[in-house]
Amino acid sequence: MSSATYERTWLSTLVAFALLLGLVLALVAGTSSNASSRLVELGDRMWPGYAAELRADPVPPDCSLDELDAQLRTCSDAPAAPAPAADPFAEPVAADPFAAPTAAADPFGEPVAAAGPSCAAVSALRDRCASRHIAYDDALERITPAVRRYRALEGVVADLGRFPWWRHLLVSIVVLGGLTTTRRGLHIALREPTTRLEAQVSQGAQLAGALFIAASCWFDLQVQRGSDAPWEELSLPVLWGVGFVGMAAVNVWNLVRPVRELPTGKSSLMRLLAVVPLATWMSLIAAAWFLGIEQHFSGQAIYLHKFAQIASVYIGVGLYIWAGMLFARTRMAALLMDVLTPLGLPPALLAWLVVVLSALPTAYSGASGIFVIAAGATIFERLRAAGASPRLAVMSTAMAGSLGVVLRPCLVVVVISFLNNNVTSADLFDNGLKVFALTATLFGIAMLAYNREPLRLRPLGQALPEMGRAIRLLVPYFAVLGAVVFGFWWVLGASLNEQNAPNILPVALLALVFFDQRGQGAGPLAAVRDASEEASHHLGALFGLMVCSVGLGGVVERADVMSLVPDSLGSPFTAMMVLVVVMVLVGMTLDALGAVVLVSVTVARIADQNGIDPVHFWMMVLVAFELGYLTPPVAINHLLTRQVVGAAARIEELDDDVGTLERYEHVWIPMAVMGTALLLVAFVPLWFYP
Repeated sequence: MSSATYERTWLSTLVAFALLLGLVLALVAGTSSNASSRLVELGDRMWPGYAAELRADPVPPDCSLDELDAQLRTCSDAPAAPAPAADPFAEPVAADPFAAPTAAADPFGEPVAAAGPSCAAVSALRDRCASRHIAYDDALERITPAVRRYRALEGVVADLGRFPWWRHLLVSIVVLGGLTTTRRGLHIALREPTTRLEAQVSQGAQLAGALFIAASCWFDLQVQRGSDAPWEELSLPVLWGVGFVGMAAVNVWNLVRPVRELPTGKSSLMRLLAVVPLATWMSLIAAAWFLGIEQHFSGQAIYLHKFAQIASVYIGVGLYIWAGMLFARTRMAALLMDVLTPLGLPPALLAWLVVVLSALPTAYSGASGIFVIAAGATIFERLRAAGASPRLAVMSTAMAGSLGVVLRPCLVVVVISFLNNNVTSADLFDNGLKVFALTATLFGIAMLAYNREPLRLRPLGQALPEMGRAIRLLVPYFAVLGAVVFGFWWVLGASLNEQNAPNILPVALLALVFFDQRGQGAGPLAAVRDASEEASHHLGALFGLMVCSVGLGGVVERADVMSLVPDSLGSPFTAMMVLVVVMVLVGMTLDALGAVVLVSVTVARIADQNGIDPVHFWMMVLVAFELGYLTPPVAINHLLTRQVVGAAARIEELDDDVGTLERYEHVWIPMAVMGTALLLVAFVPLWFYP
């Protein structure tokens, strides 16, 4: 093994281990609040009144029984003697002119003591005080050593649930993923370097982008130091800055010792531009704006902090990616395909069925790109094995992550409802079912038109036994998943919903890996290690795109681009036409979560001011985003497909003898499907507005 290979292996393993520790910490902290609530309930069952009386030492009463007893001994409830009544027939008494005058009241004299409380009042106070002393003594007696040990455990779990370092944990995960992704040259770009010059241009651009962000973090640190910010806030720009300096150092190392040996040769300007990662382009554009135009040197760092404001959401993305890589280490996806292939469906209809069935795991994985990363390779290989052409397999792999983003419990929808008070996740998910039915139907029609083979199935007598065998092999897998989900519900009271899915799925997939890999090859621990290492690569690539897209969104926001659009566009139809175009462009350039934040603060108000229902608007936005992710020149879902499938996905470089329409059918067919869905979702509901 060469030294370069050894360095790459131990460094990747070390970073993957550190990243794994961070994700495990996120899991523990994320589930601790549920565990704390469950422990309190259990404590109440074992020691009634635990939650109200025993979780902390009781406070001694601040009243004294001795003092109240003394007051009872001296008090008197006897009424004062009444003054004698005046005699109405008595002679009036003349005032004595020689008598000494009555002394006037001294305004500066000592106050005359008021009469004390009555015995009844003192007795009532004494009774209440006695009750408090009895309750205090009773609580002290009930706080046994067992209770103290139990509440110490429950307190530790509760403290974990109040984990205060979510932003620091997120930054650490982003930095660790970025380091390993940079070293391996796996950042997402339109084209991979094929010559030494292209690799040098890519690494040089990444170096510049990382240094610009690191410099912005340094300026931000100086600003925060001048504002007497707490050290927790000061540590964030330091952590970001050190991370990007580390990535810049890795870029320098890659220039000295390239990731892979490439031939020398010339390249066109377009290829040199295309090999620069998308995240790097975003960071360079943001640097040009903040440093060159605004001269706001800490601008990029400020948007890094905005990225970290919803740290738990982005950490959930990291947990989904890790769960996806664990899923890829099991045979479950292959077994699911084995249930479908015995039907003998034509490849086009099998592709439709796979895409539709992929909607549910897409929803649980949080976003379309994550599912493509997790299961794209298996989908591509199994469709190819079933007779699908390379273009059909690539098309289906890219589409597999598109239909489920409107279904419960998709993370993007949760973020929309979190940022916008005029919509709820329940309304969005209810309408998402209708959008899913529409897109599934449109893709089915497209696949029927694409199909070149007879529409017939294998005889059921041949297909059902094979399907039955595949289903029997799948039953234990679903039993393991069901046991973990049931365990979370029964032990922690956490159901598999949009709040708890990021914490439950990795645990379920870990259990699945240990079940699937028992007694095979290197064993489950090696599978977990490999999954964590691969997750670090994909996480770095996807988070790099997310981080830099937030900065690019900041440029759009500060440039006030949306001010070019009038607040009133005349009618909902006109407004919707403008918004559709804008949303597709946003989907083509930004990641889903960053785009949602940008749209929430800039574009959503335009829809509201033009009378567009907010739920209708966000349904349109989600479909427009998915169209953008399938539309060149970026087409992020196709880029992710290429990243997980490899050279087999570069089908535009094959079959030079076919026509242009057929050569790019894997691109334009998904665009046609999602474009039609977008037009229907955007404009048909307008006809039913009051």
